[in-house]
Amino acid sequence: MGAEFVQFSLTPILIGILAAVACALPGNFLILRRQALIGDAISHVVLPGIVVAFLVAGTVAALPMLLGAAGAALVAVVLIELVRRVGRVEPGAAMGVVFTTLFAGGVLLLEQTDTSSVHLDVEHALMGNLESLVWLRAEGWHSLVDPAALATLPPELPRMALACAVIVALTLGFWRWLKVTTFDEGFAATIGIPARSVGLGLVIAAALAAVAAFDAVGSIIVIAMFICPPAAARLMTERLESQVLWSAGFATLSAILGYVLAGYGPLWLGASASVSAAGMIAAVSGVVLWLACLFAPHRSRVGAPG
Repeated sequence: MGAEFVQFSLTPILIGILAAVACALPGNFLILRRQALIGDAISHVVLPGIVVAFLVAGTVAALPMLLGAAGAALVAVVLIELVRRVGRVEPGAAMGVVFTTLFAGGVLLLEQTDTSSVHLDVEHALMGNLESLVWLRAEGWHSLVDPAALATLPPELPRMALACAVIVALTLGFWRWLKVTTFDEGFAATIGIPARSVGLGLVIAAALAAVAAFDAVGSIIVIAMFICPPAAARLMTERLESQVLWSAGFATLSAILGYVLAGYGPLWLGASASVSAAGMIAAVSGVVLWLACLFAPHRSRVGAPG
């Protein structure tokens, strides 16, 4: 049983946890800044950038993907401003038009492009390929200390671990700046903290998490994890430090429980096949938020003004 778990479940669960936590950490500050939909926007914008980067570079390595996502984000900013000025519509409407158009363009580009060699298609763009990220060379728990076996780990695991470690380090390193600018930008400016630069850095960190997670878990988990664990954590405590820890816990719980339910839930209900792990993880995170809205100690915040 141990060998089978290490081979087929350990690495997908770890990748799911790392992706969920990496998205949830910046999601806390986006929620508090009333910018929660930026996470949704990023997940839409990165798709065409990633596809174009693959077509140019011929690889799904991290650097080309990040450059492609950055280029797509720049195009999105220009298009939003153009739609807003030419169409004379409010910024929210301009953002909605541009984000959905870019995402649809990315989907169409995927459908017309042969990306099968790297498992980059519409299904993987939405749901990822978490179930396939198994560690076939593992023979049991002792493989965790076997250099030869570790060399055969799915490359998505070290890539996601590095991205998560960078985001954790950035969060800790800029904690004071993030905290002050999130709650009082005016005060931050008076004491010399560059509030706009901190806000831009936060968006860049969110984009890093989205791009790193995209290949493994797809856009569904990215969208859910930017919002659901931080929002649920917000209802659990009034302290930012505790909220961040709660969000990481909820993200971890969603990843583990979602993966298990995706594989075994349908079988328990009499079905003959499993369901998408990414979709189930996102669904579990939504259930966690729903339960927090019902039972969390600070649930009165739901729907409160201000």
